Amino acid sequence: MFYQHHGFGLAWPLVAAIAVVPFWRLCKRVGFSPWLSLLVVVPLVNLIFIYYLAFSDWPSQKGSPGGSVG
Repeated sequence: MFYQHHGFGLAWPLVAAIAVVPFWRLCKRVGFSPWLSLLVVVPLVNLIFIYYLAFSDWPSQKGSPGGSVG
């Protein structure tokens, strides 16, 4: 049986870059380590990470006078 290559294997680095770059900037902006953005590439872990990012207290807001928004 022959393996048929459809070209999607070459697109993974592009998909990863498109997903990781915005999360890298977001993590930096809210005060988390930007390296956490690499979790977006891992299936199922990315959903857990997005929920964690959405509902946790951001380190950048802990020192602000307004406190937590949510």
